[in-house]
Amino acid sequence: MRVRVLVFGVLKDVIHGDSSQLDLPGGATVQTLLDHYRGLAGNHAALWSSIAVAVNRQYATPADPLSDGDEVALLPPVSGGGPDSNIGDSGPRVSMVHDRIDAHTTVTTLERPEDGALVIFDGMVRNHSRGRRTLYLVYEAYEEMALEQMRALRTKALADFAIRDVAMVHRLGKIEIGESSVLIAVASAHRAAAFDACRWLIDTLKKTIPIWKKEYFEDGAVWADGEPFPAEIKR
Repeated sequence: MRVRVLVFGVLKDVIHGDSSQLDLPGGATVQTLLDHYRGLAGNHAALWSSIAVAVNRQYATPADPLSDGDEVALLPPVSGGGPDSNIGDSGPRVSMVHDRIDAHTTVTTLERPEDGALVIFDGMVRNHSRGRRTLYLVYEAYEEMALEQMRALRTKALADFAIRDVAMVHRLGKIEIGESSVLIAVASAHRAAAFDACRWLIDTLKKTIPIWKKEYFEDGAVWADGEPFPAEIKR
């Protein structure tokens, strides 16, 4: 059987590409595929203990079987359309953009007279990291899966917290110092629930959504070290 393999972030430097077709024997599992690429990793073999795998945009375990035509994504720990297009829900409540995030529009679409609080998290690019001066960042994502996962986070937040609505926007591509990389807005009757939900959303997004960033400095560039995937994802 043949599967399509996608790689992201630092794995692109290890495997030297971002997608490929791989022929596997019948009955192959995710572990079979991982063993194949681990053998190609050379000095980077330790990296494989920290990655997660998605099959057809759903997180998978090493024991899960593969089928002909599957899309398999190899995902290193996450970082926490066209040039002017939005990719996502109309509105937008959940979206990814390749141009500057329009915070005003995102926030005003959420405003309702019954709300007593609207809490906003605006993640911006700072001018330093790792003791070095940052020039700019570049974000990339497994876009289709990232959007599905972001929508699922929004749904869970609405179910688990006493809030009325949520908007989430993440930017991709090159982002300059001082520009926003992610914006989350939470509307609620009371401030405590809005603060709690907003904190949970950004913390969970940074740990689980397949988005990566590369930091560019005066003397080089490096993929940002991500937090380990939660145990329920890596298993």
